[in-house]
Amino acid sequence: MQKVYTNILQIAGDVIVVEAEGVGYSEIAEVTTQRGVSLAQVIRLEGRRVYLQVFAGSKGISTGDKVRFLGHPMRIASGDNLLGRIFNGSGTPLDRGPALSENVVDIGGPPVNPTKRIIPNKIIRTGIPMIDVFNSLVESQKLPIFSIAGEPYNDLLARIAIQAEIDVIILGGMGLKYDDFLFFRDILQEQGSLSRSVFFIHTAADPTVECLLVPDISLAVAEQFALKGKRVLVLLTDMTNFCDALKEISITMEQVPSNRGYPGDLYSQLAARYEKAVDFDTAGSITILAATTMPGDDVTHPVPDNTGYITEGQFYLKGRIIEPFGSLSRLKQQVNGKTRPDHRTIMDTMIQLFANYREALEKQSMGFQMSPWDKKLLKYGKLFENHMMSLEANIPLEKALDLGWELLAECFTPEETGIKKSIIEQYWPGHAHGKD
Repeated sequence: MQKVYTNILQIAGDVIVVEAEGVGYSEIAEVTTQRGVSLAQVIRLEGRRVYLQVFAGSKGISTGDKVRFLGHPMRIASGDNLLGRIFNGSGTPLDRGPALSENVVDIGGPPVNPTKRIIPNKIIRTGIPMIDVFNSLVESQKLPIFSIAGEPYNDLLARIAIQAEIDVIILGGMGLKYDDFLFFRDILQEQGSLSRSVFFIHTAADPTVECLLVPDISLAVAEQFALKGKRVLVLLTDMTNFCDALKEISITMEQVPSNRGYPGDLYSQLAARYEKAVDFDTAGSITILAATTMPGDDVTHPVPDNTGYITEGQFYLKGRIIEPFGSLSRLKQQVNGKTRPDHRTIMDTMIQLFANYREALEKQSMGFQMSPWDKKLLKYGKLFENHMMSLEANIPLEKALDLGWELLAECFTPEETGIKKSIIEQYWPGHAHGKD
């Protein structure tokens, strides 16, 4: 029988303090008020003083209300019954469907033992040339999409969700505008992907503390699907909102702030979530793509700065293009040698020539005379931007590689590209002898 406490010592923001014994960190409690029952989670222990954050906010709670500890951390239902469903940040249905209580699992558990992991070695095709050709997404990778507020990073996540060759999509929305939530729901429904998706949505109008639960709930459910052999793609947007919620709670608790007011354990908090990406030795996998907005387009801001040390690269989204310089998939070498023999050649050559185009563009803007080579580069760069870099480009990997050869042939002679003669003879348009 769980003990009930009726003496709330302090209420500060969405955090309440009670005196209790035998309580564990992250344990869940029920707070019973005149309005009903709210869930709260233990976030700090100081002797007998227990700090709890109330998921629905502390509005309506008085110091005489009852607090009952449940003896376990936050739990969420798992399994196939979740597919096609939409829940809020604490796992309550938003789609008028029934609440689920089967196959309940704890959230916020530790990352998978490294001995149970395998080295990532399988490409996830997305139909986006700037990803598939130049920075391949690898199964079990953890990658952020660095952008600024207002850019179409949610459009990019939705495109990847619809087109990626995976089994289950889990969307964790943090601080989403209601329009963005409807956008995700409607586009996945239109494209027939909603039936393999699970949504955990915290909107900007919901209590801040619920935002903190979204990544843990999403990843706990993802892990259960992966253990059953499913390839799971977890989309998190926006991790900066998650970090801002952490900051708000730490300020409420009067913790000593670190860089720009964020808590000193920001790195650990982010790593605990990102390290859940895994390819199980004998089961499925979890791949994490997380939108991270950079306030003021500042990559040295604490959120993107800490993220960059944890993840295996990043995509830089600038307007409606994925910027090739700065974007990086550190695991692409694990897979792009297995796709087609010319993949790495196309990737290296096109990016090198695009770097030369940027230099030619700079010369042109400064009024220097353009050489015939510069003019070729300017033509090539425009074609590359329109056909490869644009988010409108939507073609399978093999067709994107063929398109790469066509763009090179349209602007340069084979000798000007610096590609080995043996590869030219096999792939150059006009005198290729057939592709492998």
